[in-house]
Amino acid sequence: MDAEGAVPPISRETSSVQVVTHPIAEMHDPGPGHPEQPARIKAVWDLLRTQDVVAITWHSAEPADRRDVEDVHSPDYLDLLAAMDRAGGGAIDPDTMMSRSSHEAAYRAAGAAIHVAELALQGKPAFAAVRPPGHHACRDHSMGFCLLNNVVVAARTMLARHGLERILIVDWDVHHGNGTQELVEADARIRYVSLHQHPHYPGTGRSEERGVGNIFNVPRPAGLPAARYVEDLMGGVAQAVDGWDAELLLISAGFDAMRGDPLGGFTLEPDDYGILTDRLKKAIGCPVASILEGGYTPARIAAGVMAHLAALGDST
Repeated sequence: MDAEGAVPPISRETSSVQVVTHPIAEMHDPGPGHPEQPARIKAVWDLLRTQDVVAITWHSAEPADRRDVEDVHSPDYLDLLAAMDRAGGGAIDPDTMMSRSSHEAAYRAAGAAIHVAELALQGKPAFAAVRPPGHHACRDHSMGFCLLNNVVVAARTMLARHGLERILIVDWDVHHGNGTQELVEADARIRYVSLHQHPHYPGTGRSEERGVGNIFNVPRPAGLPAARYVEDLMGGVAQAVDGWDAELLLISAGFDAMRGDPLGGFTLEPDDYGILTDRLKKAIGCPVASILEGGYTPARIAAGVMAHLAALGDST
């Protein structure tokens, strides 16, 4: 994982994607019985290493610079995470735990999100295979297994580095990304579309929450047909980009909207993520990068990631 390098020749040469990750992602340990287990990322790695559908170039994630993270999170909160790290970890809130490797894993996850965004802007579709996830993390507190808001760190860094003016974040995790919404709802340069189960944790994400006209929530009940969720998300995206040409698409790619996930009640199957990815690419027509969020059945997460990457890297 530390060195970059392509997998052996494959049958589908038109599908090629960059994957940014780091072994530290498996060392973040919230403790026995916690849903956000190291097995999640290991299942993804194991499948991606052995599959023959997508040509993968691996990249090692570097930690995000604290200055970039401070564009998103308060210095006091970042100091708290550092103090928890020095103390060897512990419960930072009722759902979110830190172990001895969590601080580094969080900064490398944010760094991976920046890296995939940079690769996308170079014309290389890219995926950050990271944990802990990020979309519940708010400016000054953790929440919902999340320490740093990876996707917003990436978005803000791209705005600062490249002078971008229009970034679209699409979040298909089954839970509403309350942290992402909080962090971008006053910034008209970033538009946020979220499909999520409602009512459900964390209780936010109503359709009338609009920010400065840049928030497009698509709350839906559990148990609908998978095709309905796909169409409704695409409807929210169509609203978001109507008369607004995104320069970069960042996907908060949670895989807990699949049927049978213990923390959600949606009905998507792995192939639906390929369909969503293909449709998003065609609808938006700009560089695309994605960052792993939730999903709590390891084998199912891996299958969803595989379908997503096959479509993400497909040049046809």
